[in-house]
Amino acid sequence: MSLKILHDLQNFKIRHKPTESLRARIGLHSGSVVAGVVGLKMPRYCLFGDTVNTASRMESNGEAMKIHISQCTKTILDRFEEFELEVRGDIDVKGKGKMTTYWLNKGEPNTFVCLD
Repeated sequence: MSLKILHDLQNFKIRHKPTESLRARIGLHSGSVVAGVVGLKMPRYCLFGDTVNTASRMESNGEAMKIHISQCTKTILDRFEEFELEVRGDIDVKGKGKMTTYWLNKGEPNTFVCLD
């Protein structure tokens, strides 16, 4: 889905700023999460847990128009031979310390990955 988002952003036109392009930073981390609906007057579906926080850190430490992924996500993607990954290197992640991270550069954006 992240690859598809970046691909589609290349053709997206901002109506009120036609000379500028929309840019996104994407961060991915894999692991368990807890989900639930929070609130009564204006309920929202929310995700909680270390996985969500780490994915957020991947995004905030990333770069525009790039997909920044953790070692855990790389390990999962390595099971498939259709993704091109590049070592970004070690970064200091708040609350986690040093983490080796990667850029997800290419892959088939319409591939559905299902793990047992």
